[in-house]
Amino acid sequence: MFKRLHLLLASLGVTKFCIITLFGLYAGNSLAEDYMSAPKAKKQPYTMTMHNDVRVDDYYWLRDDERKSPEIIDYLTEENNYTKQELKLGESLRKQIYDELLSRMKQDDESVPYDYNGYTYRTRVEAGKNYSIYERRPIDSKGEWTLLVDGNQRADGLEYYRMGALAISPDNTMIAIAEDKQGRNEFAVSFRKVGDKQWQEATLTNTSGNIVWANDNSTLFYVNKDKQTLLPYQVFSHQFGTKQAQDKLLYEEKDDTYYVSLSKSTSKDYILIGITSTETSEYRLIDANNPKQEAKVFKARQTGVEYYPDHFDNKFYIRSNHENPLFGLYTSENNSDAWMTLIAPRDDVDLEGFELFNQWLVLEERANGLVNIRQINWQTKAENYVSFDDPAYMAWVSSNPEPNTNKLRYGYSSMTTPSSIYEIDMQTQEKQLLKQEEVPNFDKANYQNERLWITATDGVKVPVSLVYRKDMFKEGKNPLLVYGYGAYGYGLDPSFSSSRLSLLDRGFVYAIAHIRGGGDLGKNWYLQGKTINKMNSFTDFIDATKALINQGYGQAGHIYAMGGSAGGLLMGAVVNMAPELYEGVVAAVPFVDVVTTMLDPSIPLTTGEYDEWGNPENEDAYWRIKSYSPYDNIKAQQYPHLLITTGLHDSQVQYWEPAKWVAKLRDMKQGNSILLLETNMNAGHGGKSGRFNALDDTALDYSFILMLENKDVYFPRLK
Repeated sequence: MFKRLHLLLASLGVTKFCIITLFGLYAGNSLAEDYMSAPKAKKQPYTMTMHNDVRVDDYYWLRDDERKSPEIIDYLTEENNYTKQELKLGESLRKQIYDELLSRMKQDDESVPYDYNGYTYRTRVEAGKNYSIYERRPIDSKGEWTLLVDGNQRADGLEYYRMGALAISPDNTMIAIAEDKQGRNEFAVSFRKVGDKQWQEATLTNTSGNIVWANDNSTLFYVNKDKQTLLPYQVFSHQFGTKQAQDKLLYEEKDDTYYVSLSKSTSKDYILIGITSTETSEYRLIDANNPKQEAKVFKARQTGVEYYPDHFDNKFYIRSNHENPLFGLYTSENNSDAWMTLIAPRDDVDLEGFELFNQWLVLEERANGLVNIRQINWQTKAENYVSFDDPAYMAWVSSNPEPNTNKLRYGYSSMTTPSSIYEIDMQTQEKQLLKQEEVPNFDKANYQNERLWITATDGVKVPVSLVYRKDMFKEGKNPLLVYGYGAYGYGLDPSFSSSRLSLLDRGFVYAIAHIRGGGDLGKNWYLQGKTINKMNSFTDFIDATKALINQGYGQAGHIYAMGGSAGGLLMGAVVNMAPELYEGVVAAVPFVDVVTTMLDPSIPLTTGEYDEWGNPENEDAYWRIKSYSPYDNIKAQQYPHLLITTGLHDSQVQYWEPAKWVAKLRDMKQGNSILLLETNMNAGHGGKSGRFNALDDTALDYSFILMLENKDVYFPRLK
């Protein structure tokens, strides 16, 4: 709607200057004439007091939970117009980057088929179309594939579309899909009988997208969300053919620091209700064969203890940290029995996951920052490890839905190896490449993949993965882009990106800083970068950047940084702490107003993240968070050139955080550095939907950085 409004105003000759006059939102800036066209949000002081500390937020008015305020929409539109104007000279470069990204994408493609419950399934995409098509046919059949869902048909006419789940009933007759059509992570569930043409549209609404069929083929379990906070907190059972109002509430979580999810055990005998926070978990079991029975607690929650159960071959398998922070694997005959140790926890190895087969146990383990895939034969106890070649890589256990097999599928990628799916015979250790991402005109031999260990300020060794084009590398002379995240224990394993080639082929060195707060070196690495240790994330990133420059991987004055979401918080903190290091920074959907957000339990994600950042209702946590919160620490200093992106419907980082950040930066920063805000009016946290639309976001980010590398041409006002 707002995009159409902007186009209508433009068609009527209503320029940005007319809009300023009409709505009276902005005042002139005292800097150079070209810079005066930058929007300047009005100041409307809003006072907040906590722990005898008074904060005045001049831009609090930019918050609109309904996202309908004409004044705010017009301000965001004006920022978009300004961004477009500032980047106008680079339009052809952005188009060139987009075309390069598109040229590396296989237009017609399909997944590796897999067998499940009597059928072979595959996903494919067609040339020129944004969304996936889901199909199946009977195992060993050579006949036609049966269409289950065509995402392109489902997305027709929509600005945004994402399928959250596709669930087939155990008797293979019913399809349920969960779809988000706005970008707010609110999913509606629709049903269709296989063979029917018509869908029963949006039968269930306000769900998390998490859906599981019971074994009676008519009961579907789903998770309901709180309408204000979007917290997934209720489990309902739905009988196909009835109205949602008749659904039975099976479980409701009263503690708003926990999230509720659903899964099905490997044995298919249980539906698991997961109740998890960032450091504590509890599970309840639903008998999938008797779905009307009440859910039973598997093991009551205990603060600081995580456990993740599965069930197979009449036994429970539980990955847990109740004995050691690094997790072990345990077994139990039923939910009331004591747990027996199967794989003891080790101080130098993180057990990150497991897969159960009839004859094999497969473990995903992390040691020294890299994933190992370990196979153990149940009978002989013989062990094997999958071998990997690159110095730094990403590996994962792929989809293995049928346990009665000796074949294990796993994925592999590195910064010079396109994403690949392998199948290994665990009996013979013979492996076969089933599929590798096809990248036209890419030759792995042209690129160098390295892993470094830099020493942080406090003496801790921090890994950095990097890649560059060999024939374009000149020590101390290359532009350098450093990427980081560092939160939630999420690891940034070094993997391939065909998009990244547009930078590498222009002489860039691309580095990933595996900073504390992420899970790159396991659970302890995460603990060293959260709550009371959060500052380590920021200093690690700064230290890594300095070390890369000192070691000749980047040239001062040509250093760039990028991060999104919690990585956007990283970017915000870093540019406050060390702005002189970076020529330009891209911050995507950045979490930057940490104090205000964490003090407001009505905002989605707040209560569930007290364990991650701290609860500022506690005075110690308040001052600690305020010490790094990007919005609260803006200074009257020179900042790097900044491109900041957000989505109006973002449910994870509300649009007003980056909008306020830009407004305050523009008011306080010194010098004439570029400061741009791009708000997607039809998207959420993940940006544009669809495989082609998403390329445009990448083209924007990369072209901005490349324009800064040639400022005389693209930003002549900066001379």
